[in-house]
Amino acid sequence: MTPTLYLTRNGLLEPLGQSQVMAYLRGLSRDHAITLITYEKDEDRADSARMAAARAECEALGIRWLPQRFRPQPKVIAPALSMLRMVWLLRREVRARNLRLIHARSYIPAAVAMAVSRMTGVPFIFDMRALWPEELITAGRLRRGSFLHRRIVAAERICLRRAAGVVSLTHAAAEHLRRIYPEELKDQRLVVIPTCADLDRFVPTTSPAGRRVIGCLGTMLSGWFRVDWLRAFLEAGLRRDPTLEIELTTRDDPGRLREVLGPVLAERLVIAPARPDQVPSVLQGQFASVMFYAGGQVSELGRSPTRMGEILGCGLPVVANEGVGDVARIIREHRVGILVRSAAPQDMESAWVELEALLTDPDLAARCRSAAEAVFSLPAGTDSYRRLYADILGGWPGNEVKDHQECAD
Repeated sequence: MTPTLYLTRNGLLEPLGQSQVMAYLRGLSRDHAITLITYEKDEDRADSARMAAARAECEALGIRWLPQRFRPQPKVIAPALSMLRMVWLLRREVRARNLRLIHARSYIPAAVAMAVSRMTGVPFIFDMRALWPEELITAGRLRRGSFLHRRIVAAERICLRRAAGVVSLTHAAAEHLRRIYPEELKDQRLVVIPTCADLDRFVPTTSPAGRRVIGCLGTMLSGWFRVDWLRAFLEAGLRRDPTLEIELTTRDDPGRLREVLGPVLAERLVIAPARPDQVPSVLQGQFASVMFYAGGQVSELGRSPTRMGEILGCGLPVVANEGVGDVARIIREHRVGILVRSAAPQDMESAWVELEALLTDPDLAARCRSAAEAVFSLPAGTDSYRRLYADILGGWPGNEVKDHQECAD
């Protein structure tokens, strides 16, 4: 069992913490003695029952969980202070536990892992998730060319060069990175692992609902979700079918979301959060799910929506837009959804015509499920991580060849 540290600024109790951290660690913990550091939001820390359940699961898997408090404020100072504490915490754990590998999820953890790697010689994985600097620009939270932007891009470049391995969510992002960082990635291990779904949980329903419910799952007020497209699409749907029911499953503020979506939809929306264990049943009650992102920008090349694998796993088609990671390629190759051209009323009307025609295909649910298994399988994603771990541990100076063989078994 190789001592390994996994660092993420997400909380284990968040939906992403469950679907994109814990889901993989359940498999990886069979080969690695994992120390897990997460950053939990106050509202999740206050849920003592869920905190206790998460701790019990970690203990059962042999995972040593060190939950930290997530401090979002002040906006610039809080991440900086968090990074300093991360450096101290990682260095302490590396020395106390004789850690052999650090798996850093996203940019701030990767920068910290790089610093600790320089101090200790322990290799780290830069698990990029997405193209974060570009996402911040798209969301209006960072100005291109600003001091902070230049510092983040410099850290990205150094992390790509010094990491023992790099993980990208999409082939589109991997191709982009190789174009702009040819030297840094020349001899780098660069692996594409999309956001996988637990397809044992996300399965097609055996008793379809009689209601006509269309849904949208996840954050919509992020700044990089096209709420205006969502509004236009749902309004077009109501014009075609006044009985249409709309479910928005999100942690976003319901009042603000109703305000943004406008008066036509405000009273027709069911807006509610769902625990991770409730999401499959929510999807199973719908006939399709919508996800519109700020496609066509560099930031979107790295986006692999978690919800896509979960939606397809439940046998539902996806309504999406072009220019978002590998989304359009998957929809076209597997014929599992509709690609909307613009927010113009005529394009939204056309999208509904296409969707209604697609829904008459008796093989649609099976095709969606097959696409999920081909692209978003959790066992396949876990195996990809396991192979990357083994490759790094077998080839890094100071690690014995036997470690590579043990991880590969």
